[in-house]
Amino acid sequence: QVQLVESGGGLVQAGGSLRLSCAASGRTFSSYTIGWFRQAPGKEREFVAAISWVLGATSYGDSVKGRFTISRDNAKNTVNLQMNNLKPEDTAVYFCAARTLMYTSASSSEYGYWGQGTQVTVSS
Repeated sequence: QVQLVESGGGLVQAGGSLRLSCAASGRTFSSYTIGWFRQAPGKEREFVAAISWVLGATSYGDSVKGRFTISRDNAKNTVNLQMNNLKPEDTAVYFCAARTLMYTSASSSEYGYWGQGTQVTVSS
């Protein structure tokens, strides 16, 4: 079993930055893929980014490419999401999720472990 806890959300003005972290307990991330998804009120869950823990390969949703960067910290067993040049449309609850395969996926149904989410609000 893997437990995931997100942190780092908050309120920021448009153009600002935030850094989200996803900490794992119960098992290390070895051979897993960790993804970030987000969900705004009234909208479907959207893929943001993912990283393969063992391969280091990354993938991003089209709406965040060039602005967000996903990375892993082996020593802390965490995955970080650096979000720059934030826009009001980035406002959502951001979820960290784990997939027990080493290849990234943008499909939320392929992730079996989820955190509780952290709110990100970007004001205009």
